[in-house]
Amino acid sequence: MATSLVIVESPAKARTISRFLGDEYVVESSVGHIRDLPRNASEVPAAYKSESWATLGVNPDDGFKPVYVVTARDQVRRLKSLLRDADELYLATDEDREGEAIAWHLLEVLNPQIPVRRMVFHEITAAAIRAAIDNPRDLDRRLVDAQEARRIFDRLYGYEVSPVLWRKVAPRLSAGRVQSVANRLIVERERERMAFRAAEYWSITATLDTGSGAAAGGTGGGDAAAGARSGAAPGASRSAERFDASLVSLNAQRVATGRDFNQQGELRSGDIAVLDAGAAASLADALTGAPFTVSSRESKPYRRRPSAPFITSTLQQAAGARLGFSASRTMAAAQRLYENGRITYMRTDSTTLSAQALDVARRIVAGRYGSENLPPKPRTYTRKVKNAQEAHEAIRPAGESWPAPGGVDDLGGDASRLYDLVWQRTVASQMIDATGETVTIKLVGTAVCDLAPALAPANGAGPGRHSVELSAAGTVVRSPGFRLVYAPPPTGTDEEPERILPDIDAGDSATAVSLEPASHNTSPPARFTEASLVRRLEELGVGRPSTYASIIETIQARGYVWKKGSSLVPAFTAFATVGLMERHFDRLVDYALTARMEEDLDEIASGERDAEPWLTEFYFGDKQAPTSEAAGGLRYLVSDDRLADIDAAQINSIPIGIDDEGEPVVARVGRFGPYLRRGDATRPLPDDLAPDELTIERALALLDEPTERVLGTDADTGLDIIVRPGRFGPYVSVGRPDEVDERPRTASLLSHHTPETITLNDALQLLTLPRTVGVDPADGAEITVRNGRFGPYLTKAAVGEAKDENRSLESEAQLFTLTLEEALTLLAQPRRRRGQQAANAGREIGTDPDSGKPMVLRDGRFGPYVTDGEYNASLRQGDDAETLTVERAAELLAMRRARGPAKKRAARRKQPTKKKAATKKAAKKRAAKKSPAKKKPAKKSDTPGS
Repeated sequence: MATSLVIVESPAKARTISRFLGDEYVVESSVGHIRDLPRNASEVPAAYKSESWATLGVNPDDGFKPVYVVTARDQVRRLKSLLRDADELYLATDEDREGEAIAWHLLEVLNPQIPVRRMVFHEITAAAIRAAIDNPRDLDRRLVDAQEARRIFDRLYGYEVSPVLWRKVAPRLSAGRVQSVANRLIVERERERMAFRAAEYWSITATLDTGSGAAAGGTGGGDAAAGARSGAAPGASRSAERFDASLVSLNAQRVATGRDFNQQGELRSGDIAVLDAGAAASLADALTGAPFTVSSRESKPYRRRPSAPFITSTLQQAAGARLGFSASRTMAAAQRLYENGRITYMRTDSTTLSAQALDVARRIVAGRYGSENLPPKPRTYTRKVKNAQEAHEAIRPAGESWPAPGGVDDLGGDASRLYDLVWQRTVASQMIDATGETVTIKLVGTAVCDLAPALAPANGAGPGRHSVELSAAGTVVRSPGFRLVYAPPPTGTDEEPERILPDIDAGDSATAVSLEPASHNTSPPARFTEASLVRRLEELGVGRPSTYASIIETIQARGYVWKKGSSLVPAFTAFATVGLMERHFDRLVDYALTARMEEDLDEIASGERDAEPWLTEFYFGDKQAPTSEAAGGLRYLVSDDRLADIDAAQINSIPIGIDDEGEPVVARVGRFGPYLRRGDATRPLPDDLAPDELTIERALALLDEPTERVLGTDADTGLDIIVRPGRFGPYVSVGRPDEVDERPRTASLLSHHTPETITLNDALQLLTLPRTVGVDPADGAEITVRNGRFGPYLTKAAVGEAKDENRSLESEAQLFTLTLEEALTLLAQPRRRRGQQAANAGREIGTDPDSGKPMVLRDGRFGPYVTDGEYNASLRQGDDAETLTVERAAELLAMRRARGPAKKRAARRKQPTKKKAATKKAAKKRAAKKSPAKKKPAKKSDTPGS
């Protein structure tokens, strides 16, 4: 029987598709990418190790030819084995650039000698898979070229610029085409917050009573007319006689609100009344019980149209705002839904719905919400997307039958909640507008009180008499339309609250029964959240929405950014790297140029532009320019001559302010973390201190803290025993570095110690560490206990060919009490993974909404982490073990789960002797049988940065 081999990217996708195909099809996954550029020097083929460009994995002097190495050898062997028994091959990877490139790499590596077909689909349903089998296409060489150009560009950017950061800022940092721009956005926002100066202003909210006779006023017309005037829904009660209104004008001057102040706390205009505490209290007292007259009543039509169906970026934003999901958590859940045939492909820039989807959505609307909520014609949404191939369809429920919300509960809580959101947004997009009206009522009155001259009336209305104006507004939705399905979230949106106002009109009266003054301070610009950062990147046209989740994950993993609640806070390291990029690599973090690069890649994908000249211009600059400096290419920017001019001290200094004596205070990024500097005085900065919280006052307070406290004298040396702050926390020391020839004896404080309360006896006990417990009678190996950076542990020294053995201790007290017998018992137990302790049951936080398993917070050797029994996720900077929420724990696990299982280390193999290394050619592309692919490779990830 003829057999066809179908290759997809993931095992989950393979399992789903195999259910729709018969026995004549074998569905197997490539488990992601099978081939990539070498990650480091050890992966570079021997034939190229001596080349100057070897570490890049790309030869810029030979048309940017890449060198590829197979990264999934075991899976490639399996695929080749299956291919031997197949009569035809279907490459069924995703239909975007990355999926096309994976298909091309498979073609190059497997070298099939049977017919090859490219099958594409954007939903995994029986009908879609059958249609893809019946209608294959050729491999799209242009998409492969565009993806390969992107991969090479990112490699050149990351591998050329990152070493500059290592030399000038700190080791293990990375630069990337999108991550560096994202860092810049976050740092710029923090700079605005640091420059911000708050202004105080006061407001007054009045509660007014229309009284039983005021509702009708002098206008008559009965209940129907009154209801129409108020904007109340038909049949609404007229008993709502009390309502709130705000003071908006005093003596014909508008009363200041937060928007009237600039970032320096100054008024934008002089013709505004700013209330202070005294004025607000005087007005509130004077107006209590005062009569007011309605001066105007305005009613405007209200209409809200439904949003377009989801694309990648709007899905991430909505999931962040409504479900509290991070971008990576959203994409992990979406991937699971797609691979299991519940939604269409989740990496898309298109808002288009297919004719079949429109029909399904309209049937749902008519059946569940009534034909009165169904527009006469299907609603269509257009969006300018240059790369038409990637704009296949919006994200929607898959297939011809869409389970209702709550009907997808077999893939975990995250996937279920995200499916419900997709269903609601898709169905709502085919419903009528929400309509109603917005009503604004203005009332005038007079306050008799004494106010400051600046607030006095300009028209001489009489001593102590002040005209005031109040305003009340409300939005009443008459026909909810699409909001029956997709209502706005209760908070954090720009939706007006629905509010029913009394049915009063011009000339009617009301009485102020109470007035409440309130103090306000203007707020600095809000920090980016993941959702708002995604929105801003998309607005700028930087990167692809499908990469945003990994970019946000990268900048957190690299230590550039940490989370405070849902806000993204830049570390001082981010300030230093962004400062360096802005001053010396401004072109690489220019928003417009980075966005234009995406347009260039679209042109390569559409065949309008060639990749090689584009890469040449980026790397070498304008070859017609008279000098390298004038050419402005990346190669010149990272040249040694140019880097010699970069002052690392200046780059790593962030000005904070000047003290009373005119001495500048700066935050510096050093080898051991950020610290403060004033003259020769330095102090380490707390890890959880946000840059905008480091005011000059806070900095001076930190600098004035004592650097050390003398506890007593060491009897053996006569040196002081001191406690002082350190990179990894406070520690005790015998003497100071300049008092001894060798490094002073030191010991870290235990968890219950503080620099203020530790005693001399405590310090002497700590300085006995490491403590020798005894000798293992079996082999004579010495056993010691010590307090490490990640907690207490014991070590059995190496003997002969045996290696050191370590075991974590259950408590710090064991450092001083552990006996030899107890140590041998611990060593006899199986060695556990890092952070896994036998007696460390941890604290249960709640149930993971995704896996349904209990989430437990544990204290591991490398710090606190949360686990669901399958995945462990370390807490990050800004996370507090004591206050960790269920939502944050689930987010950390989702991000860890999205990276997949931990890779096992490959066993080291012995090198065969006297065997000549095979020579690999630098990505020379051949035409594979039955395929138009004749060119270069490509790949999805962008390490070290994108």
